[in-house]
Amino acid sequence: MTSELPPLDIEQARHNMVEQQIRPWEVLDQSVLDLLLAFRLLAFADMEIPLRIDGVDTGECMFAPKVEARLLQELGIRGHEHVLEIGTGSGYMAALAAHRAQHVLTVEINPLLAAFGAANLRRNGVHNVRVETGDGSRGWAARAPYDVIIVSGGLPLMPPELPAQLKVGGRMAAIVGEPPAMSAQIVTRVTESACDTLRLFETVARPLANALRPSAFRF
Repeated sequence: MTSELPPLDIEQARHNMVEQQIRPWEVLDQSVLDLLLAFRLLAFADMEIPLRIDGVDTGECMFAPKVEARLLQELGIRGHEHVLEIGTGSGYMAALAAHRAQHVLTVEINPLLAAFGAANLRRNGVHNVRVETGDGSRGWAARAPYDVIIVSGGLPLMPPELPAQLKVGGRMAAIVGEPPAMSAQIVTRVTESACDTLRLFETVARPLANALRPSAFRF
């Protein structure tokens, strides 16, 4: 995904994105802001960004940059940590996380998107990310546990397998619920058997493919 804007317009668009869209969302960590300014592989819209590849609508969207920035800030990823991302998309969130983590494993169910994300990462010189193709809606147990999990799609319900794949002290960012009642959350595994959940803000996100859903039956 590339921009057709001239270089000066790109710089102005990135500056506007940070000053007008990102900072008002309580994203004050300068290192996070610097990361957002470091990449050119995205549009700078204050909205979810549809993912189209060679004119084909994949049916998926990237989170708005302000949402990705806030989640990244709240996760507080450190240089020795290993990250699992579920839903590679364009590769943007994986690239942001990779600049803070030791290694990122990102899993994408759509082979077209997996190849697209991997190509974007290579093009931008991001080498500590591994892209795998598969269904990550219940996590990726083969390489667990993880220090950090990022769910780049909505979860109508939180599957218990996901927090179980965190190390003690590990954190997970996810958008949980169904429209219009969805919230961005940070889940921290505080012991082997307990997690704390911090609700950050309300938003809306398209659900992951094969995401766990509430039963259609009500009693």
